[in-house]
Amino acid sequence: MYAVIRAGGKQYRVAPGDVIRVEKMATGTDGVVEFGDVLAVSPAEGTVTKAGSSVKVVGQVMEEGRGAKILVFHYKRKKQYKKLRGHRQDFSAVRITEIAVDGQSFKAPELPKKAPKVKKAAPVAEIKEAAPAKKKAAKKTVAKKSVIKKK
Repeated sequence: MYAVIRAGGKQYRVAPGDVIRVEKMATGTDGVVEFGDVLAVSPAEGTVTKAGSSVKVVGQVMEEGRGAKILVFHYKRKKQYKKLRGHRQDFSAVRITEIAVDGQSFKAPELPKKAPKVKKAAPVAEIKEAAPAKKKAAKKTVAKKSVIKKK
């Protein structure tokens, strides 16, 4: 099961459980995003149909950030003209959670919940014993040599 959606001026082929990077978009309630512009749907293997108004693709925003820097360099030869600019595009990483077509709903499997990390506190006495005593090394002074210049 897959669908072809349009987001941010680009087209993506998505299936339930896929994570795609789209241009930054406003998130809905609790990070849920619904893609309204569905171009095609394939409910079964080998069949592709044009999407109608009864198709719904829903995703969950996983991450938001900025992409790698792209350098834009303008140059005109023989004219001493150079201009360098950088650009970083904002993105949203969206995990497709559901594709619904004609009453059928194809959902992605749930992600396992991450357990919070538990820090172990060591007793204070063990910390003092475990740290070895540091010895200070004496600084050695180095005499500067005089340099004779030859003419």
